[in-house]
Amino acid sequence: MKLHNCGMPTLIETSILEECAKLCAELGLNYIELNMNLPQYQLDKIDVKFFKSIADKYGIYYTIHLDENLNISDFNTYVAEAYKKTVADTIEIAKQLDIKVLNMHMAKGVYFTLPDRKVLLFSEYKEQYLKSVFDFRNMCESAIGENDIKICIENSDGYEEFQKEAIELLLESKVFALTFDVGHNHGIGGTDEEFIMNHKDRLHHIHLHDAKGRKNHLALGTGELNVEKYINLAKEQNCRVVLETKTIDGLKQSVEWLNKN
Repeated sequence: MKLHNCGMPTLIETSILEECAKLCAELGLNYIELNMNLPQYQLDKIDVKFFKSIADKYGIYYTIHLDENLNISDFNTYVAEAYKKTVADTIEIAKQLDIKVLNMHMAKGVYFTLPDRKVLLFSEYKEQYLKSVFDFRNMCESAIGENDIKICIENSDGYEEFQKEAIELLLESKVFALTFDVGHNHGIGGTDEEFIMNHKDRLHHIHLHDAKGRKNHLALGTGELNVEKYINLAKEQNCRVVLETKTIDGLKQSVEWLNKN
């Protein structure tokens, strides 16, 4: 199953960028998703000239996975502004490195546990929450301008209703799109798939890995997912695909599985 625009995540085992790029090229993959949770991919560590030289040397390109702690709606304005500045500065790096995709999670925020229920504060103060999302959307539109950059919102552990509203607000802008992590979706019983498929015209990026029960990030062909279904979806929507296993062995197994099937 040949995939165009197929990439790999940054791995703990390849902590040096050139090691990662060398592996990417050896496996016949097209790009690396730089993970900004890692210290070596913080903004102050990205030397544009060096990163370009590595990409040119190995014939690859980059996408970016924004920090999973990112919370642009935090009620503490100092915290929220720091995260928004992080995104704005990352967009500037993306322009310089010709990066087309920034992958982003939507924070659920803090919750209060009451005797009979759990209250998510973004839901309780939804008007304020959605206003922050609207302001973030405007900031990103301004920062990206006419550049071909998409900020793709990734599913993780099940969307809350207020998150769905927020994503639909973001999708009103051409600079936002969706990432479908098929393993995360499987691990929660498939509850995010309907929402994503209802917006599949905005699907731009897929994190592809096998899964079994709640266990994620397995090599393709070693779990219980209908992988072919999601590969066909990627082809239909012309998505970039990250083979999101967490080890070199898992990545190699996934590439081998794709080559054989």
